Amino acid sequence: MTQRITASHVVPAVAALGLSLAAPVVFAHPGHGVEHGGLTSGLMHPWLGLDHLLAMAAIGLWSLGQGASMRRLTPLLALVGMLVGAGIALAGWVSPSLLPGVESGIAMSVLVAGVMTAALLRLPTALGGVLVVAVMALHGIAHGAEMPAAASVVGYVIGFSISTLAITLLARSLGGWLAAREQRLLRALGAVIALCGGILAMS
Repeated sequence: MTQRITASHVVPAVAALGLSLAAPVVFAHPGHGVEHGGLTSGLMHPWLGLDHLLAMAAIGLWSLGQGASMRRLTPLLALVGMLVGAGIALAGWVSPSLLPGVESGIAMSVLVAGVMTAALLRLPTALGGVLVVAVMALHGIAHGAEMPAAASVVGYVIGFSISTLAITLLARSLGGWLAAREQRLLRALGAVIALCGGILAMS
């Protein structure tokens, strides 16, 4: 006999997983310990930082509720924001004293993106596009600032670009699968991401 999956089954498990993943980040944001070549470092960096992973996933999930053009453009806009932010950091335009503020902004971006997903908030395309680019620019600054000293800049940028697109598209696919079965599951996932963002913001 097949049992229908509902929010009451999924939310506790997802919440427990999210909290268990967030807990280590409360004590220390990872520089992610990536010491590989540029391409490998770039590929791994978004996956090893819970804040980056959750924000990109939330943006992918949130895009499901937007207009057709915004749904199509969101992964590319996320990438543009990452590249802009990384360019700012790699050009040396962000002083070390500003990085704690960037990290706080990143944590808040996870919270906001999670709330937007949970609320199924629909925005005008122009406003949504600007918001996605601005949020991801913060993450790009962190990526640029945390690039290993010996890494190839070109390889590193290509690597995190691939991962940014992959995470955003995978999250959107997962969200579409969940929404097709029970829209409350998508809302619940957004709420869990927002909870993780709140924990990160308080750390």
